Amino acid sequence: MHMRIIETEEDIAEGAACLARLEPRFGDVLAQTGPWPLRRRADGFGALRDAILGQQVSVASANAIRLRLEAAGLGGRRALAIAAPEDLRACGFSRQKIRYIQALAQSDIDFTRLRSCSDAAIFDQLLPLPGIGRWTVEMYLMFALGRADIFAADDLALAEAARMLFDLPERPKPRAFREMAAAWAPWRSVAARGLWAYYAYSKKREGVSP
Repeated sequence: MHMRIIETEEDIAEGAACLARLEPRFGDVLAQTGPWPLRRRADGFGALRDAILGQQVSVASANAIRLRLEAAGLGGRRALAIAAPEDLRACGFSRQKIRYIQALAQSDIDFTRLRSCSDAAIFDQLLPLPGIGRWTVEMYLMFALGRADIFAADDLALAEAARMLFDLPERPKPRAFREMAAAWAPWRSVAARGLWAYYAYSKKREGVSP
């Protein structure tokens, strides 16, 4: 099974150029924001562990919990699978997140094998785990596995960016947004990067006094 994988800034540039030909407004975004970020990270257990850590807390809080985990020798999959709940609470975990993180650590997910699975097969394996929803799987596919054609239609920043860029009366609902994004295949992951970049650019511009 051939899948386009985003590995480098050059891959992002290729996708962005293709999108600008498909939809000139992406070209406008590129001119305003400059090159869109790669944002690749290592795949594997740690990527999903950190996604769970980051749920409903600030980036600073999530980083502090991760550092406490590592300092306690509890950062790895095996250690987390057998950790005592009170030790995880001491690192800053809520009861709910202890359940999520230990279910992930105790699962039989083969992260190396996921690299060669289809997108649909990865959703099938990860979605049943508690604490892992569609958006988390999409982020894993996009940034840990580098899949080129993933789109997070539930992401509010993406929806708001699309509303602004395409002069829509309101943020597109997920189903309509998915249909809209279908036109951006096979580079939907790059389109998402472009929309996130445009969202950040627009918010920064709004903060500047005229």
